[in-house]
Amino acid sequence: MTSPHPPTHRVVVTGLGAVTPVGLDAPATWDAFVAGRSGVAPITLFDAAGMGFEAKVAAEVKGFVPENYMDRKVARRSDRVMQFAITAAREALADAGLLDGDGRIDAAAYDPNRAGCYMGSGVGGVGTLVDAENVRLEKGQNRISPLAVPMILNDSTPGAVSIQHGLKGPNMSMVSACASAANAIGEALELIRRGAADMMVAGGSEAAILPVVVAGFQNMGALSKWAGDPPLASRPFDAARDGFVIGEGAAVLILERLDIAQARGARIYAELAGYGLSADAGHITAPSEDGNGLIRAVTMAFDSAGVTPADIDVVSAHGTSTPINDKVETVALKSLFGERAFAVPVSAVKSMIGHLLGASGAVAALASCRTIQTGIVTPTINLRTPDPACDLDYVPNASRTIPGGVNSVLLNSAGFGGHNAALVFRKV
Repeated sequence: MTSPHPPTHRVVVTGLGAVTPVGLDAPATWDAFVAGRSGVAPITLFDAAGMGFEAKVAAEVKGFVPENYMDRKVARRSDRVMQFAITAAREALADAGLLDGDGRIDAAAYDPNRAGCYMGSGVGGVGTLVDAENVRLEKGQNRISPLAVPMILNDSTPGAVSIQHGLKGPNMSMVSACASAANAIGEALELIRRGAADMMVAGGSEAAILPVVVAGFQNMGALSKWAGDPPLASRPFDAARDGFVIGEGAAVLILERLDIAQARGARIYAELAGYGLSADAGHITAPSEDGNGLIRAVTMAFDSAGVTPADIDVVSAHGTSTPINDKVETVALKSLFGERAFAVPVSAVKSMIGHLLGASGAVAALASCRTIQTGIVTPTINLRTPDPACDLDYVPNASRTIPGGVNSVLLNSAGFGGHNAALVFRKV
């Protein structure tokens, strides 16, 4: 008798791409993480000090020239968030060995109709929206570009990635605030598992270091007002943390069916084994203080992966450097792991790149895959002053090599609106 449910496919990561505040590609980003190098500096994308902002630092992408990565016309018609995504996706596809000579999906490896793209972004092309409104105010409505709306829309980012690379399969934008990229990666996993696609480009992109966005976060008390040396501003789990540092950039993973990846001899970074998601259904910005929402998402991810807390070697923390989030995440980890929580290394890459909002989960996923590949756990830098409420092993200030390697990583992600997402990566 035929089962009413098709067998689920195992899914692996075969390509990585990134544009981040510490590197314009995935290798440079990883090297910076291992070295514990910060990408936080005074804001240059606008005159924060001259405008009277209390939050004057950010983690900007430095030295990015879009024309170096795409056709000039494509760059001109793409918001910065789209430019980051296109660049990271192309690197990831090349890293996986899936590009043909024209920079499109290699049809010999995958039917383009079964290769898709899911991308997460919290605010999409908000830079274009701001620019268009300024044009309307200064020059009138007839001067707004007809390309403005396509550059603003969140779904234009995965759309642009698919257009550039010939990906004709499932295509969608995920929007769940700062959990967006983790949700995009997790939903892409489920898509392949159920047989709706064979390969997915999945990740997140964000480009929101703008006066209106920074002012909004600043006025709700979410941003750090650190006045000292900028690289020290993002300090997850430290007693002196006073808010997150806004960042920008993108990261992309190539997800493939394990059997297909093995058949074509692909290099495999890790298996994406589990995914869970939940809602706090509490406060619009603050996480539930008992960590219950995150606990439920992680528990679902464990069930999805067929693992238990005892199987997890490393945690990639959401670790925003805000007083409440870091405390709540610590509470959740203690509930999940019990006494073993004190023995599991917990790493927060936001200490080095700030908070990339909707793209943050994708960058953490990239780091998780490299941790499994290399056995190196990236540090939580700027952790100098112990906080009694945050008393786990956060891999303070220097990367750590785990004897015998790392077999599994739990990744936590959360966002305004009470969104929680969790991913489990493991060695194949």
